[in-house]
Amino acid sequence: MSTADDLSPAERYADYRRGRQHPVHRDFESLYSFPLDDFQARACKEIEEGRGVLVAAPTGSGKTIVGEFAVHLALATGRKAFYTTPIKALSNQKYHDLLARYGPENVGLLTGDNVVNGEAPIVVMTTEVLRNMLYAGSRTLLGLGFVVMDEVHYLADRARGAVWEEVIIHLPESVALISLSATVSNAEEFGEWLETVRGDTTTIVEERRPVPLYQHVMVGRRLLDLFASSDVDAAAGFVKEGAPVNGELLKVARDDWASSRLMRDRRSPRKGRPGSSKNPRAVGNGRRVWIPTRVEVIDRLERQGLLPAIVFIFSRVGCDAAVTQCLAANVRLTTPEERDEIYAYVEASCRHLPDEDLHVLGYHDFLDGLTRGVAAHHAGMLPTFKQVVEELFVRGLCKVVFATETLALGINMPARTVVIEKLTKWNGETHADITPGEYTQLTGRAGRRGLDVEGHGVVLWQPGTDPRQLAGLASTRTYPLRSSFRPSYNMAVNLVHQFGRERSRELLEQSFAQFQADKAVVGLARQLHKSEEALEGYRESASCHLGDFMEYAGLRRRISEAEKAASRARRHDRRDEVLASLGRLRPGDVIEVPAGKFAGYAVVIDPGLSAEGPRPYVVTAERQARRLALMDFPTPVEAVTRLRVPKNFNGRNPQMRRDLASALRDRTHGLAPVYPGRGERAGKAPVESGTEREIKRLRDELKAHPCHGCPDREDHARWAERWFKLDRDARTLRRRVEQRTNTVARQFDRVCEVLTALDYLEGDTVTDRGRHLRQIYSDMDLLASECLRHGLWDDLSPSGLAAALSALVFEARRPDDATSPRVPGGAVREVIGEMVRLWGELDALEREHRLDFLRPPDMGFAWAAYRWAEGDDLDDVLTETDLAAGDFVRWMKQLLDLAGQVADAAGDLPLRRTAREVVTRLRRGVVAYSGLSD
Repeated sequence: MSTADDLSPAERYADYRRGRQHPVHRDFESLYSFPLDDFQARACKEIEEGRGVLVAAPTGSGKTIVGEFAVHLALATGRKAFYTTPIKALSNQKYHDLLARYGPENVGLLTGDNVVNGEAPIVVMTTEVLRNMLYAGSRTLLGLGFVVMDEVHYLADRARGAVWEEVIIHLPESVALISLSATVSNAEEFGEWLETVRGDTTTIVEERRPVPLYQHVMVGRRLLDLFASSDVDAAAGFVKEGAPVNGELLKVARDDWASSRLMRDRRSPRKGRPGSSKNPRAVGNGRRVWIPTRVEVIDRLERQGLLPAIVFIFSRVGCDAAVTQCLAANVRLTTPEERDEIYAYVEASCRHLPDEDLHVLGYHDFLDGLTRGVAAHHAGMLPTFKQVVEELFVRGLCKVVFATETLALGINMPARTVVIEKLTKWNGETHADITPGEYTQLTGRAGRRGLDVEGHGVVLWQPGTDPRQLAGLASTRTYPLRSSFRPSYNMAVNLVHQFGRERSRELLEQSFAQFQADKAVVGLARQLHKSEEALEGYRESASCHLGDFMEYAGLRRRISEAEKAASRARRHDRRDEVLASLGRLRPGDVIEVPAGKFAGYAVVIDPGLSAEGPRPYVVTAERQARRLALMDFPTPVEAVTRLRVPKNFNGRNPQMRRDLASALRDRTHGLAPVYPGRGERAGKAPVESGTEREIKRLRDELKAHPCHGCPDREDHARWAERWFKLDRDARTLRRRVEQRTNTVARQFDRVCEVLTALDYLEGDTVTDRGRHLRQIYSDMDLLASECLRHGLWDDLSPSGLAAALSALVFEARRPDDATSPRVPGGAVREVIGEMVRLWGELDALEREHRLDFLRPPDMGFAWAAYRWAEGDDLDDVLTETDLAAGDFVRWMKQLLDLAGQVADAAGDLPLRRTAREVVTRLRRGVVAYSGLSD
């Protein structure tokens, strides 16, 4: 390495200038034992020069270093920095990271249920906390210079994504925004929007991974490459779309398909088919693929040096079962020294848990699995347990983690290998294939920077696996970021309170949702402009020296449309007549079928009356028995005579058909046809309708028009007809443009109309009624506010209030999970019933204003909340409610959040004290001890 003395004067000056230009960056880079990547260094320098940045880079590429630089720059320049994350677990992790570097006096944490040194110069928080601070005008915002939005692609999340856009729009202009995103295909579009609403913003897209990623398929005991090696760009973590698949995998797929077909044939033998007793020849050389157990998969990975690994199993039960299978098989992946270290760490981390709860929490099996090097990780686990798994995995002591996809959402747990057990998962409604974006997010965890020279993504072969479909998942790069923003009731009252309705509308039109809608409008508007130019040309071509030809063409179109309308009306009237006539038919009636293959005389066997319409079953004079359809009767029918039909008549009996047809021919011989010209009945004069009189008037007006006598009339008419057709298309385009323009603002107007109808808003003023709503940020904000206003909760005990509030936060994972939930009796049951009734009224009001925000209250957690507030043991509560410990704690944390909001919204009412008591009663045991792990 060259020293300063080795440099030329020009090089020393350039080095001096670089130091002068970015002194904080040079100081920050010295904190690391490795040089920053180009994209990291570029982003840091952009920030130091006063610009915001959007960094979109693969999972594990180190983009959080850019956020950490913003924190470092804030401290160096005497400003504040907020580091926001989408989930509390990530906030806690980042808090501990920054705490270790900058010390407890400089770092704080705000996650809703945790407040640690909230006025520190560096504060880590969830995005919702920052949103609430912005609406409240918190003094903590004073001196804020930087906001880091980690995992900013969460703004696509349907349930919570709007919060990111709210923060981005409402942050003061003086604050620099550092946005960190996973790789998305429309990063430039998102960056363009950020520049629009935040000012000078640089978009930096990094496609290449710090650790190359290779894709494999485990087929039995073999680990096969997914792609032909020549097309792999492992350093970028992806391959070219359409890259050829490994030929050996395609052969495996063919053999597996042939074998499965052979097995099906053997299970259901048929004459002349392969595999039947009369044709024992096998189909091809099909061989079934042996499917390894989870224990065998781990053994294979260990022998190939591919641990530590994350095995994604899209099922909580499956993750727990995998650990149990490893324990039963006596799997041991750790050394005695590692086992001792693991044991000591787990005991120290869980010492705060009450001894009486350890059994129900499955602590001993959890500890046994970890000391062997295996563990599960999913939302149903106790937060403390999840944090222990994360820490031991990062240390390299836990070798295999069986996880649901929630682990992929931001938690820093890279592995050497990622295994995906199946390519389908339950999405809340059905079992669906994972998307290319999800596949990339999951496999992106493979390859630990500084520890692995390469990462490996492995998919387990399952019956029916299609290698080409899998290759498509691994090579697709088109997963764009789509806004999920929509204005809520709480958002509306806070915006109107701060800015008034008109200014609020303007702010909402700055959302990414509207930005994307407007970009789509650009293309539509261009088409519309071309159409309008063409319309003008068509109008000129249709001009006539005798008069206004477009007026004349309009008369022609009105006549044509009136004639079509009259024809439709006649068909409709005639259809009604047909149905009525068919409804009057009885068995034995002889009719003349007016049209179709069976036109002519027939005798009715069965009128065939049903809800779908009459379909008479008849025998024709040609000895055919048929059930007729409505299309066979363009005109009404009447019985011309009757014929006796034997009671035991069977239309499938040829002799019976012949006899009845012969009798029919005899009976109708010499009868005059009912439909001589298939036109109007003879002797009936047509009655002129109002439509026909209007057509006659228009025809007279047309003949009197000056253009009627033009020798070029039909030539002009062709251009006019083109004009009318294009004008119809242009009107459709215009409607599409109008529907996309101001969509967010129109929805905001509808929200405000609902709030005005409830007397929450009065013009630009938030009324006293609306004051409660400003403090409630739940998805069920309006229902909670209405319950407050109606005093539904005023007389409840703390335990009863906990049960009632739980109905506003809890949502069953699947609809059938919520069947017949147990609900406390007495006043609590009555209040919850009133809440459901109140929701019904609000739901009707929403539908009236074309909104759909509020879901029905869910009572599935009411009993657990009530019993926990009453002081019951964890074992009793979990046993009675059949909840996993992690789910129980998670719902409790959300219930604590809502109880705190209700206390704030209640003001001086006695309900405030009750809600505070709810918080005190619920925050105990495992709920209290999971504060910094959730």
